[in-house]
Amino acid sequence: MSSDIQYMQEALALAHEAERANEVPVGAVLVADGEIIGRGSNAPIASNDPTAHAEIQAIRAAAAAVGNYRLVDTTLYVTLEPCPMCAGAMVHARVGRLVYGCADPRSGSAGSVYDLVRSEQLNHRLEVTAGVLEDECRELLQVFFRQRR
Repeated sequence: MSSDIQYMQEALALAHEAERANEVPVGAVLVADGEIIGRGSNAPIASNDPTAHAEIQAIRAAAAAVGNYRLVDTTLYVTLEPCPMCAGAMVHARVGRLVYGCADPRSGSAGSVYDLVRSEQLNHRLEVTAGVLEDECRELLQVFFRQRR
């Protein structure tokens, strides 16, 4: 559990980077064999790319780093429960484990609204750990949206 906290702190630092760029503050890191192989923070506004979510950015970086689109035996840490697009990307990349901070009650796809990452209909399922640094992750998002309303 201490390594989960350490990697989630890395993801939170990336979420703060997204916040400073006026993006929704979500950050993600992808870990293999105790090493971060991919990092990402939300960037759809800056990149004019609706797929530029933190998880997708981390998956792309990791796949490029290892030279393979299959990311078997990896763990993705993200501050917010993934949306359907990101959950689908994790399944296709064969990520082994997902660790997220706070649930997304609107489009969460790791158990809150949908459960794509553990769907029996798909050919790959992820192990899921929820609630790591949950309060910090939730507070960051709540403050961000409160300031914009």
